[in-house]
Amino acid sequence: MDDAFELSAAKMREQGMSEIAIEQFKHLYNAWNLDKSGDKSAEFIRESTVEPIKSVPTFHEIYETIDHDKAVNAFAKTAFIKLNGGLGTSMGLSCAKSLLPVRRHKARQMRFIDIIIGQVLTARQRLGVNLPLIFMNSFRTSHDTLQVLKRNRKFVQDNIPVEIIQHQEPKLAEETGEPVSHKEDRSLEWCPPGHGDIFSTLWESDLLHTLKENGIEYLFISNSDNLGARPSRTLAQHFENTGAPIMIEVAKRTQADRKGGHIVRDAKTGRLMLREMTQVHPEDRRSAQSIKKHPYFNTNNIWVRVDALEKKLKEHKGILPLP
Repeated sequence: MDDAFELSAAKMREQGMSEIAIEQFKHLYNAWNLDKSGDKSAEFIRESTVEPIKSVPTFHEIYETIDHDKAVNAFAKTAFIKLNGGLGTSMGLSCAKSLLPVRRHKARQMRFIDIIIGQVLTARQRLGVNLPLIFMNSFRTSHDTLQVLKRNRKFVQDNIPVEIIQHQEPKLAEETGEPVSHKEDRSLEWCPPGHGDIFSTLWESDLLHTLKENGIEYLFISNSDNLGARPSRTLAQHFENTGAPIMIEVAKRTQADRKGGHIVRDAKTGRLMLREMTQVHPEDRRSAQSIKKHPYFNTNNIWVRVDALEKKLKEHKGILPLP
């Protein structure tokens, strides 16, 4: 194994990181090294091997097909997970992005997190469901997020934790691949992984087992700065009806969305795939960015069956082989 990686692995062990966290970082480290070498051939999903998705049912079409009494039952088996590990540094914040004020309501500033809590409390009250709310926080966002939840007297949640803490990994020097050092502030030597860390974090936290014990069968996972990701009994019932292990909400692409991830179908297997622009060969970029050919982009609103995810994570020992 690369000596530079071993320096990072040793540092992670000293910090108390698990072997699962280290193995996941190793997977990403190897992908980064491969990218540096310029060998990306295995990562590309070529245009000739996929078919575009041309038709997706709209929310209103789904709404017309749903038995809304049954929908409440499906909704009662759903938990709401918010990805909340990133800081709002690009917006001038040194705390969680979800603490950014985004609107005013009755002369009061409302932050992303205030609106999220309001959405959950409203759904609980109107539909008589528990609707657990769980934040995937990082070591940088946990304290501030928990303080907001504690100060909200209306928000109460028993039996199910309000947060899981994602892993942390060392920042690297691009030239050497070795972990960086900041003697003045050691916390600057670390960063949270990306959103894909949700799966191994769920596995290690044992949250999936806790959710199952409390009658939860479905997860709705979304970014904390996406207010369009609202709790929906309609989509909960639709997801239950499909029998699928996973469902992704998509939206129509505009010119501003040309460089985002989009959904395609494998021409051989018929399976749906999320293709990010980094997986597009330079020769295919024009086709991949065509909003007429590939009209839908991924909103990162993901519905997952707890039992299916638990089975897949067990199969891969807690680390999904994500690209």
